[in-house]
Amino acid sequence: MRNRVIICEASEIIVNGLAEIIDGMAQFDVVMRLDNPERLSERILSTDANLLIINPLLLGYQNRSFLAQLGKEHPNVTLIALVTSYLDHAMLTPYSGVIEINDTRAKIISKMNEFAQSETTKSTDDVELSKRETDVLVAVAKGMMNKEIADQMNISIHTVISHRKNITRKTGIKSISGLTVYALLNNLISEDELI
Repeated sequence: MRNRVIICEASEIIVNGLAEIIDGMAQFDVVMRLDNPERLSERILSTDANLLIINPLLLGYQNRSFLAQLGKEHPNVTLIALVTSYLDHAMLTPYSGVIEINDTRAKIISKMNEFAQSETTKSTDDVELSKRETDVLVAVAKGMMNKEIADQMNISIHTVISHRKNITRKTGIKSISGLTVYALLNNLISEDELI
């Protein structure tokens, strides 16, 4: 199945260049190009898109709340940040990946292939994490390292790593930012608890 992509970026040159690269890949179709995020939820529904590439600067300070709401409405949509200038790292935590303005064609293709691969590993079944796995997930989302988690929970680092592997296997999410979004969307943590 081909991935259906929406690109949301104000610069027509950037949108068209990125779309040209992505459309040249067998497993992707750019189904919509937008210059602003207005009515984005409706547009995702109308195109049945499963991948959204968006410049976080278009969302401004409403970044996290907008993306959290979008994630609730469209849980099967993977969010990718299109970074065209310096951004605070905290603005990128809700995204599953990042495409940067200075990425080469080869690097963009490589990243898109990674996104496609993570899409195929996503499960449509409900994820059932154990109590301990949920605790580890929350700690990871809060930015804690394996050693800190082990010390706080009085378990070994190997047990923490084992829980993290199980979380990745069950959710299909590999990145810390993706796990943070998962924790936010499933009300395991609040935005106030993030660093």
